[in-house]
Amino acid sequence: MRAPAPPSRLDPLSLGAILVTIVFWASAFAGIRAGLEAFSPGHVTLYRFLVASLALGLYALLARIPVPPLRDLGRIALLSFSGITLYHVCLNYGEVSVPAGTASLIIAAGPVITALLATRFAGERLNALGWLGTLISLSGVALIVLGSGQGLSFTKGALLILAAALFTSLYFVFQKPLLARMNPLHFTVWSLITGTVPMLVFLPGFGAELRAAPLGAHLAMVYIGLFPAALAYLTWTFALSRVGAGVTTSFLYVSPVFAVLIAWAWLNEVPTLLTLLGGVVAVAGVVLVNTRGRPRPVPAPAREVKA
Repeated sequence: MRAPAPPSRLDPLSLGAILVTIVFWASAFAGIRAGLEAFSPGHVTLYRFLVASLALGLYALLARIPVPPLRDLGRIALLSFSGITLYHVCLNYGEVSVPAGTASLIIAAGPVITALLATRFAGERLNALGWLGTLISLSGVALIVLGSGQGLSFTKGALLILAAALFTSLYFVFQKPLLARMNPLHFTVWSLITGTVPMLVFLPGFGAELRAAPLGAHLAMVYIGLFPAALAYLTWTFALSRVGAGVTTSFLYVSPVFAVLIAWAWLNEVPTLLTLLGGVVAVAGVVLVNTRGRPRPVPAPAREVKA
């Protein structure tokens, strides 16, 4: 049974949950780069989500979260392979050569990709402003990708992160039927756990890297596993249940700002002017698509009342 629609009023507790989520998610880009100094991209992916899955598995036991029906669990696993496994594998391999702030700016264009996929597979529509916002955002992404290299060229790392944005967009578009009939919190927990299973392919050599890695790298990996991966998804779901998607998702626009600032403070990474310009353009396009890009619902005509 579906819960009633959440209120749109933003109370202090919901605002706190949203801000905690945004800061944790923004810090993940720098945390990944810190982990890559000691671990391979595959082992960064595995380490992070083993930590997250252990934390969420313990939470599921304590909260008595039920295992979904086998049919739904299979669909969750398939979605998670795209939105959890492939997304983070592409992101981590991309961040080998792409700065954390730049990666966050590319990922910030994900909602536009989601909107495009929704027009094709979910029956949603974009109006003229929606298509204009899409073009603006994609132009911004092109500037970011160009600015991520040593010269004006598309880099492999930037294209991998763009692929990550595509995989997470597929995840968001096709999860809607499942969320229509199951608790979003339960979906989140099982999505992260099942998405971790394919990452076990990176087990070879993992033990050797664990023993050789310095303490700082271990702390970075435990941090991004516990906070941006596990806790942030729970606080985000909590905020969605109290406020709703329209209000909460609007805060995602400031996530790249936090990501760039955290990368500067943590890793001393300074983005290029072209990257910053592209980020502003991309986020502006996302805002246009999400605020003005869809047709307003036409109210049903009043029926004639017969005496």
